[in-house]
Amino acid sequence: MDDQALSALLRDLESDRVERKASNSDGKKIRQAICAFANDLPNHKQPGVLFIGVNDDGTCANLRITDDLLLNLSSIRSEGKILPFPVLQVNKRVIDDCEMAVIIVEPSDAPPVRFDGRTYIRVGPRRAIATPEEERRLNEKRRARDLPFDLRPFVSATIKDLNLEGFQREYLASALAPDVLEENQRSIEQKLISLRFMTPEPSAYPTSLGILVAGKDPRQFVPGFYIQFVRFDGVDLTAPIRDQKDISGSLMDLLRYMDEVLQANISTATDIKTQSVEIQQPDYPITALQQLVRNAVMHRSYEETHAPVRVYWFQDRIEIQSPGGLFGQVNRRNFGQGVTDYRNPHLAEAMKNLGYVQRFGIGIPTAQKELKKNGNPPAEFIIEDSYILVMVRRKQ
Repeated sequence: MDDQALSALLRDLESDRVERKASNSDGKKIRQAICAFANDLPNHKQPGVLFIGVNDDGTCANLRITDDLLLNLSSIRSEGKILPFPVLQVNKRVIDDCEMAVIIVEPSDAPPVRFDGRTYIRVGPRRAIATPEEERRLNEKRRARDLPFDLRPFVSATIKDLNLEGFQREYLASALAPDVLEENQRSIEQKLISLRFMTPEPSAYPTSLGILVAGKDPRQFVPGFYIQFVRFDGVDLTAPIRDQKDISGSLMDLLRYMDEVLQANISTATDIKTQSVEIQQPDYPITALQQLVRNAVMHRSYEETHAPVRVYWFQDRIEIQSPGGLFGQVNRRNFGQGVTDYRNPHLAEAMKNLGYVQRFGIGIPTAQKELKKNGNPPAEFIIEDSYILVMVRRKQ
């Protein structure tokens, strides 16, 4: 968007595609505005623009636009408070002799978009939480073309293939704000549609997301959705097998059981430093292994292969293999450096809602930090076109 178009929007005080902020001090309202523009309830199919450094009447607020301010605004995209991830650009602009930060927000392909579990919309000067009727309209706007894998419908599945009790007990409370949950006029099918577990009516088929997160038997529809765990009594694939499991089920069951398996296989030695102090020293830090396994489940390809995520535990190392290579803007140079892109963005959202992701983009740095703190060598990565392998060596 060029300066001429931005200048025209800036002068139009009545536009529902524009919001102005004198400063970036109220981060909550900035995020609400981004959420509302991403939802694009009026269906403009054009970006919404947030001007930072401009007063409500369009005059310049004389805000100093620093690199730190721009970096903080850019980090909003991947911090995990607005889900699914908004598509936005943050730039420093000088318009009509006024220096400002400009956030350009693209309409979402998969509304409703939520900030802290609430769906914000904007019509004219009004920014508010969407009503059930407005949220239904957002569901109907969802594009049928070019959807990522996790939003594509399974026309062979029905609502009977979803664990509705588990969905309501475990997922709803984590995904929606309490005041939204208190609205009793929504049917279970409407709730599933709102959270993208089913396609909009009238067809209302379960999506890949619904099958993976709340399906009774996800492998019936996605054969590769499981983790193959093998514990070897040696250092190579020819060694005797001590333990072997195919860990499957819904996302909630899969990750919960995998955490238990990891914890059960970690060996902990006790180092007595003094007569009264014992220091527990595990051969692997559980947090690092959890981060790496969850990354593998989140970022893998589910379309091009039926292979599982593999966790092979040898005497001297653990190998975690994720089917599918790098995706989007992530390349071999910036891999593991905080640059993020998502092959399965709504599956990532579900993992964030369930508490398995605290912040996006820090899984590998967190794992490396925990390995170093525990005395393990850094994790090693082998990146191929068809898979990514991470090798974690045992603490000596």
